[in-house]
Amino acid sequence: MNYEELLKRAKKEIPKKIDSRERFNPPAIKSFIEGKTTIVQNLKNISKYLNRDINHIIKYLSKELATSGNIDGNRVIFTGKFKNYVISSKMEQYINDFVKCKECGSPDTKIEKENRIKVIHCMACQAVKPLPKIR
Repeated sequence: MNYEELLKRAKKEIPKKIDSRERFNPPAIKSFIEGKTTIVQNLKNISKYLNRDINHIIKYLSKELATSGNIDGNRVIFTGKFKNYVISSKMEQYINDFVKCKECGSPDTKIEKENRIKVIHCMACQAVKPLPKIR
């Protein structure tokens, strides 16, 4: 077989549809409303998956939702009634702002402290950016 024939054969072997190209699939938010509060059941698992401090995530969500949030065992309780899709969209924004690398888009980042300044250090491309302030 020559090169052209091998190339044609290889192209036939490639699947027509590839389901998912990303390996980064954080767990979906699981929340429910109880009285005047919203309870997020799996925020600790999400913080472990994202390699972020849960208090940082709670601080961000509290600011974005304009409410207070407290850890209660394995769950987080926010004052107020918030639909699951609202919390999920805020969590997506958190991931874009504080987890994914601004240079290469990789989720493999760490928050480190350099000279009294917190930075996001990308493990994939080695980019270092200052950690944005929580608005």
